[in-house]
Amino acid sequence: MNNETKQPDNARGAKIEALLEGAIDLHCHSGPSVMPRDIDHIEALRQASEVKMKAILIKDHYYSATPITELLNLHFGDLGVLALSGVPLNNASGGFNIFAVDHGIKLGAKLVWMPTFSAANHIDHHKKDDDFVNKFPQTVKKALEPEPLAVLDASGRLLDEVIPILELIAEHDVVLSSGHLHITEIWPLFEEARKRGVNRLLVNHPTFVVDATLEDMAVLADMGVFMEHSLCMFMPGSKFKFWDSEDLDQYIKAGTVDKTILGSDLGQEGNPYPVDGFRDVIGKCLDLGYSDQQIRKMVSGNAQSLLGLD
Repeated sequence: MNNETKQPDNARGAKIEALLEGAIDLHCHSGPSVMPRDIDHIEALRQASEVKMKAILIKDHYYSATPITELLNLHFGDLGVLALSGVPLNNASGGFNIFAVDHGIKLGAKLVWMPTFSAANHIDHHKKDDDFVNKFPQTVKKALEPEPLAVLDASGRLLDEVIPILELIAEHDVVLSSGHLHITEIWPLFEEARKRGVNRLLVNHPTFVVDATLEDMAVLADMGVFMEHSLCMFMPGSKFKFWDSEDLDQYIKAGTVDKTILGSDLGQEGNPYPVDGFRDVIGKCLDLGYSDQQIRKMVSGNAQSLLGLD
């Protein structure tokens, strides 16, 4: 990839640019990372600034980028884009490590991800699908094999060590993401989270690895859960394009416009840049007949509400 994002130059392009202003990307895979990346955190912030986005949330499966986002906000505040991050509960951060959560939140993390690539469900998908290496980035250098993590024990009961993490999330009113847990794990997790006072719930790419159905998404929306769909999975030129506009339309309708968030999930080597992902999906939503107000909700307003940035 070059260092220039594609610029539309017609009336349709101008409308897309206008709708891109104020957008929030909850799923920016910039680097440095042990995963191959095409864009670093500073360049991601600069590109977001060029189109007047409101915020980007940097996600890495191996570490919390919160110390970095704190520095970005301090030294690049003139760009006008808020940099955010969260705490990933994978093996590298100690799994269900309440100390990592406590430290991350007190440093400024806005979100806690349940296990992603370390999730037993993710690992199971990898083993069952011979083509999974082409559906999920691999580390540049071979890493230790992940130890599978699940939130439920063999009897289907939520693990004791997960409970205090939920309580800490509730205490500080940050977002709980279900990570790459299976939908069958998410129901008891979110039920307990609600009981413990967690108000901000998110399911990332519910149709990828999570295996949520349209009916599941409807129930999640009714529960007040936000669902984020990854732009990289719908965009031409992406290595991880699995679905088309018609599929996206189905997913939005199932989960409702009010509970749908569109996040890039971009930054990987050889993929389009996050900003171009937003341009593409805004164009798709216009073609599908969504109004300007509905599109703004899905690329900005809903993420803003979830994060409490109102």
